[in-house]
Amino acid sequence: MNFNRAGGILLHPTSLPGRYGIGDLGPEAYRFVDWLTSTGCKLWQILPLGPTGYGDSPYQCFSAFAGNPYLISFDALIEDGLLTKEDLLELPTFNASRVDFGTLIPWKLGLLQKAFSRSSSASSKFQQEFKRFGKDNASWLDDYALFMSLKEANGGGAWNGWDESLRKRKASAMDKARTEQAENILRHSFYQFLFFRQWKKLRAYAHERGLTIIGDIPIFIAYDSADAWANPKLFFLDEESLPTVVAGVPPDYFSATGQLWGNPLYKWSAHKKTEYAWWLERFRSVLKLVDIIRLDHFRGFAGYYEIPFGSPTAEQGRWVTGPGKNFFETLYPALSDRKGGTLPIIAEDLGVITPDVVDLRDSFHLPGMKILQFGFSGPDNPFLPHNYSSNCVAYTGTHDNDTVRGWYETAPEHERDFARKYLGTNGSDIAWDMIRAVWSSVAVYAVAPMQDVLGLGNEARMNFPSKLGGNWEWRMSDGDLSESLASRLREMNQLYLR
Repeated sequence: MNFNRAGGILLHPTSLPGRYGIGDLGPEAYRFVDWLTSTGCKLWQILPLGPTGYGDSPYQCFSAFAGNPYLISFDALIEDGLLTKEDLLELPTFNASRVDFGTLIPWKLGLLQKAFSRSSSASSKFQQEFKRFGKDNASWLDDYALFMSLKEANGGGAWNGWDESLRKRKASAMDKARTEQAENILRHSFYQFLFFRQWKKLRAYAHERGLTIIGDIPIFIAYDSADAWANPKLFFLDEESLPTVVAGVPPDYFSATGQLWGNPLYKWSAHKKTEYAWWLERFRSVLKLVDIIRLDHFRGFAGYYEIPFGSPTAEQGRWVTGPGKNFFETLYPALSDRKGGTLPIIAEDLGVITPDVVDLRDSFHLPGMKILQFGFSGPDNPFLPHNYSSNCVAYTGTHDNDTVRGWYETAPEHERDFARKYLGTNGSDIAWDMIRAVWSSVAVYAVAPMQDVLGLGNEARMNFPSKLGGNWEWRMSDGDLSESLASRLREMNQLYLR
């Protein structure tokens, strides 16, 4: 595809306001699309949309293909006749500014189960849609629905703790499980149908208003996922189905012991033999949901850090060569714009970037990422706008950073002083000073997290990498989408031709 100059907002749907404990795909999502359109922005960036597992992280999902049932709109289910207003009279007491996953999940799943129980009396057209969805998505849906059913039957435990016959997917055990779990399999398939049906409508609505949606593919999958269970030969797993090596990054300035992510690593030789069939299906699946993909941890396709399974930290590991250009050469004819554009990919090229990573990115003309918040060490810093090329996406910050205001309030004084001089400001409105800087840059795309547009502090941070608990919880307030804020952002888009 061809990237054209534009501006946009990073906001995950879970952060939308609403009375049901979590942002969803209902009226508030449509309201946000309308508001975003009124600002003159053309981009809406989101995080992965998969079913969240450990730590409620969208980067640790039970499937690389499925959607998150917690995003299903109850208002839409009332319109479909699957829920009634009376079903929703007794709401838990939710915190309007945070997602309380512990309270939300059992309550929401209970109501989704009620909606499923009524699905047999839905219209014939609705039921035909459901059947067609099952057929069209059988390549991943059948394994996912069975995986989730077995996970429930095993008390929610990871699949390596299941009976060996199921863990190793022996034919007789699988046939028995499909029979015994038939109703639960149908239920989990139904949740997926609801999610994809609602997202498809919302995406069409956004497209009608000229918005492009930027999604996200995490390079690694969660170990406790349908993908690892159904495709063990594509990963470094031993006879007991446990990883032999896992993902992470080595010690650096930010962490003396590195980061031990724990995701299973790909057996790239096995993927290559299939001409990356699993990856192609993954890309095609995500591109049914979004228009452009931010490819997380892009450097891992050039080379990745391998840590022996069971290591307490990431200190003991080694760099291993990734699939490199062969991977993207395979993707290109299947996914690129036939009119001569590039792949619909933004390369998340942050961290320690070596020449092979730069070469891989530039060989396929992929825009990289520039985070202004990282830039204030001095004038030669590549994250400062005067050092940008046009083929990049400039951000004030991302979901893994503090908000701009939060950063400014805790940054070393020499960085704060340089930021004030560089931006020509006294720092009293630092978030919008940085928004102006990225919007006025030559970067083809300029994006700001909604928290920065609202000028919020550390309390609104989305994620603290390597910290357990308290992540992915932030939500907007009902009154945040004001006309005055839209007008301010609209002026930026008009001034800088975005």
